[in-house]
Amino acid sequence: MKREDIITIINDFLIDELEIDREKLQDDANLKNDLGIDSLDFVDIVVIVEHKFGIKISPEEITNVPTLKAFYDYIERKTGVQ
Repeated sequence: MKREDIITIINDFLIDELEIDREKLQDDANLKNDLGIDSLDFVDIVVIVEHKFGIKISPEEITNVPTLKAFYDYIERKTGVQ
């Protein structure tokens, strides 16, 4: 899996499940303030990330990730993608 795959999977989930406009999915977009992701959404994100990427994470870890780019980076580190 490549970084582009991570970005595609995350973006598709945000668009399809959380109904976030594709135009808002910029690297510097703040997950909470710009994308409107709340605590319940973070739980959904944890479930989909664990399922799609086969990694274990806690909602607390995700809620401390500020931007979309940081989120991609976090998944990349956890999965060991280079």
